Amino acid sequence: MELQHLRGLCEEIFPGDEPFKIQLLDKGWSEERKFLIEIRDGSRYVLRISPVSSLEKRRNEFEIMEKIMELGINMSIPLGMGQYGDNKNVYVLLSWVEGETLDEGIKNLAEDEQYFLGLKAGETLKTIHCIPAPDNLEKWEERMGRKIKNRLEKYRSSDLRVKNDQYAIDFIQGNIHLLKNRPQVLQHGDYHTGNLVHTPGGDLGVIDFNRWDYGDPFEEFLKMEMFSRDLSLFFCRGQLDGYFPRGIPENFFPLLALYLASVALFSPIWAVPFGEEEIAYMTEKAERIIKDFNKFGRVTPRWLDEGDLRPKNN
Repeated sequence: MELQHLRGLCEEIFPGDEPFKIQLLDKGWSEERKFLIEIRDGSRYVLRISPVSSLEKRRNEFEIMEKIMELGINMSIPLGMGQYGDNKNVYVLLSWVEGETLDEGIKNLAEDEQYFLGLKAGETLKTIHCIPAPDNLEKWEERMGRKIKNRLEKYRSSDLRVKNDQYAIDFIQGNIHLLKNRPQVLQHGDYHTGNLVHTPGGDLGVIDFNRWDYGDPFEEFLKMEMFSRDLSLFFCRGQLDGYFPRGIPENFFPLLALYLASVALFSPIWAVPFGEEEIAYMTEKAERIIKDFNKFGRVTPRWLDEGDLRPKNN
């Protein structure tokens, strides 16, 4: 029935050029349902479907993507949105970024290539971060401070436990003051290899802006440690170098460690609605983060010191 409704919607979006292929894209943890639409001339698009209750959220996302598009980065372009299915659903139509997501293909690339894609990812992220947060936004130390405390409360009241959790708790409590006076910018919200595309021409494309937010630009790197780190350390080193061409600031890693300590404890709880397999997956991530930071006895991850992660001729 849904496929029939989608075909009807596509006939309205592409009048006179009926799509001949509709494919479900089932990756990720979003509430949306995503479909690849390919029309007669071979052009491809992404159609995202969500409940009408998310209309305002999707409208804001669409407008944010239009702002980011003006920065000239290679990304999924917002083309149209509206309601359908007796106004019970919201659709957003996006351009399709040709290529392979880095979580699927980066391990097949040479180490130098992995590094240079990371370099491009860092430069692109810095470009996105040039969009400032609204002036009337609540201070970061209040917004994030409240969020971290809520995460700790939920962790303590749950039955789930992460190995060596007390080290993370102690680090959070001893370093939460670092949130004070942090700037806020537009964040992609889910910036890692799974949402970055290696295009046929060797460029980098950015997709999936549905978790956009405003916040500390340094917080954006926590997904690098959570996800990209397991696939390519060369990519991670490149992302850091691309974002910080003049060197990494002294306050970067202490803040990143604070954000990661908080996320490490909360991630298994966040995964509960997705089932036991995802809980186990996030618990493994959490325990690896704590290990990477030597039970938060250090503020730089161990992998940063493991060999030369830059091209030999760099």
